[in-house]
Parts: sequence; structure tokens; C-alpha cells
Amino acid sequence: MQADLCIHARWVLPMTGDEQILENHSVFIKDGRIVSVLSQEDSASLAQFSATETITLDQHALLPGYINAHGHAAMSLFRGLADDLPLMTWLQEHIWPAEGQWVDADFVHDGTQLAMAEMLKCGTTTFADMYFYSGDSVQAAIDAGMRTVAFTPILDFPTNFAKDADEYISKAMAVHQRYADEPLATIGLGPHAPYTVSDGPLKTITELSKKYQIPVQIHCHETAFEVEQSIELLGINPIKRLANLGFFNERVSCVHMTQLSADDIAIIKESGASIVHCPESNLKLASGFCPAAEILKAGITLALGTDGAASNNDLNLQGEMKTAAMLAKAVANNAAVLPAMQALRVATLGGAEALGIAHETGSIEVGKWADLQAVRLDGLAQTPMYDPASQLVYTDSSRYTEYTWVAGQALMAQGKLTTLDESLLCATATAWQTRIAQNQVN
Repeated sequence: MQADLCIHARWVLPMTGDEQILENHSVFIKDGRIVSVLSQEDSASLAQFSATETITLDQHALLPGYINAHGHAAMSLFRGLADDLPLMTWLQEHIWPAEGQWVDADFVHDGTQLAMAEMLKCGTTTFADMYFYSGDSVQAAIDAGMRTVAFTPILDFPTNFAKDADEYISKAMAVHQRYADEPLATIGLGPHAPYTVSDGPLKTITELSKKYQIPVQIHCHETAFEVEQSIELLGINPIKRLANLGFFNERVSCVHMTQLSADDIAIIKESGASIVHCPESNLKLASGFCPAAEILKAGITLALGTDGAASNNDLNLQGEMKTAAMLAKAVANNAAVLPAMQALRVATLGGAEALGIAHETGSIEVGKWADLQAVRLDGLAQTPMYDPASQLVYTDSSRYTEYTWVAGQALMAQGKLTTLDESLLCATATAWQTRIAQNQVN
């Protein structure tokens, strides 16, 4: 069989659920998809293949690309704009006014390009994005060759993008229709949060999601204040309110979830919804701690997100994974929870499951897209080598990511981006920074 690409790797971590690490294996790729995974000792099977391109990575771990299951990519252009503030102060007094002044199609395109370059260099191959002008974000991803799941935001109040919930939903469905047949893009609906979207639009979103089988993502139970305010105003917490509306199902991913009771966890488990954990953003904004160990124990799908660079301030999912693994141990008071291999699964296949794309990506399996990363593991910080999974999670392995492939296309090779111009992106971002700093909304 003629393959387009053969990758010989020292270690292959398929992330298929059996916690297996394959040594000295080769992955064959044709038409962007994985067609075989073979031991390098199986000479008879290897002889059946030839490849147009062969890459030998004898000191590397080959694993699925990380999946950043929640973020606001274009907000990379607001990185560091308003640090060290509580969530609502940060949003209401700084971020929302800045968005009102600056966010348009050009801002989203340029900010998304900057974000993608950063993510690719850290091994991320798929990113979920909840931001305005989602069509421009999706097109930027397609042009760069990166996989995206775009959740067009929906709110009750006006922004530069739309005047009310009906217009947000209309624009979201237009983007869905436009990119319905695009293999690199999945288009969903992104009701911002229970406190910014009323019951009527939430019911409409649920109906559209069911009719068109599209994913939905919502910020939920992000802070204690959010929960307390809902109980004070409505007599019920946000999760119970959403459950009463029939909002939760297997297509819904709930972001943050730092304030969860046993009853809340049971509701999510029964509904089939998933949870996206953004530990570093929650730490920076003092929002609270997502109980990752309890969520996983309940059998709920857990994914990882960076959130936006304005509240993190980086988009390095490997660092997020390390933080999540260590924070879970502290919160549970148990050093054994969220071990390295499980953390890697949360960062790869867990993200794909939460976003509804696990049939296409998230693990190294025959038939799936070749969305892969290769990390060199013979550097100073990875020596000595006892356990590749442990080294990937607990050291700063992202700085040693040398290759990133999406659908078999190398978007980074030998540490250099191939579809995005890093120097040009930095110059463009600096030009935006100069304009924003000179006219910053206080």
C-alpha cells in the first residue's frame, strides 16, 4: 500500500483508553487519515507499505494533538490588558468596554491567527472557540489548516456583533450553513452563560441543537457569586434551572464548573453533558476549583481548555494539563488522582468527546484524521527517562514540541510553523497593541 507519510517514533501514545505506550512503532498516513500503526519489529507488515515521505523520530513521543476545548482565540490581542482583577470587574469594567471599542472582523481574524500560532507550537491541533465574528475565526483556521469547533456567542444584550439573542442565533446558523461541509470546522452554538441568556433563547438553542445535531457550549457555575445571584433572583441555581429547561444533553459542554454539589454532578452525569476544566484561568480570576477527581469518578467526560489569553495568559494546553493534574491532587487531598496517563487522555480524547468529534480525532486509531504531535524527550529537562507519559505531563514538554500535523499536513515541522508567518503575526499584534494602548477604555 502506498502511504503519503510514514512516521517512525520511539514512543507512540495512542490514547485509545487502554493506557498503552507503544515502543518503536510506525504510523502510516494516507489522504490525511491514519491507515496503520505497526511495530517496527513486524518487518513483514512493514514491507507491505511504502511512503512518499518518511520521518524518523527516534527520540520522540508521538501522540494525538492536544484539544483545547474552550477558548476565545481572538482575545489574544487583549493579553495582559487587565490583569489581577476579579471576574466581574475584569469583564464589566475592562473587557466588555474594550470589546465594544475594538472587536470587528479584522480584529478576530488577526487575533485568531496569533492564537493558532501559539497553540500549534505547543502541540494543539484542535481548538474550540467562543467568540464574535465566528465566520472570520473559522476561515482563519481553514486557511492555516487547523481544526476548530466554533461556538458563535449568544447573549441577550447588544454588542458590535449583534443586537439581541435572535440576531446572534441567526448569525450562528448562517455560519453553520456556510461551513456545513468543511472537514476542518464544526459549528456550534455558544450561549454565553445562564446570567446573560434568558429562558427563551436557551430553549431555541436546545431545539436547534437537536434538529441539526450540533454542539453547544456554555460558561456555567464559574463563580460562587454566579450561583448565589441565581438563587437570590430566581430561587434556583443555574444548573437546576438549565436542567428544568431540558437544556443538558450529550451535545452540551459546560465550561468552568468550579461550584458543584453532589446533586449538580448527578444532574450532569444523567444528562450526558460534559465538563471543560480551565484551571489556570480559574486560578488567575480566583473563581474556584473544578472538582476534577469527583467529575471523573462520576463517569462524566472531562476536557481541558485554556480560556482566552486575556485571562490565562497563555494558550499552552500542556501547561494547563500539568496544572490540572496537580490541582486535582490538592483539591481531592489525594496524590493518586488524575495520574499522568489520565491527564493526557483528558487533554486529547476527552476534548474530542466533549466537542462531539471523537469519531474523527483525539486518538491514534486507524480511520481517524492524523491530528498528531511529536515531542522530543531527550533534552535536559526530560533526562533521565523512566516514563514518557509522566515526562509529557509534569515537565515543560511543550517547549520540545517539534512537529504538529492536522489531517496529515505538517503545520509545524522541526519547530517552525509552515502555514503561519510568526514574524508577521508578532508585527500585526504589536500594531494592535499600540492602537489599543493609546485609546484604552478605562
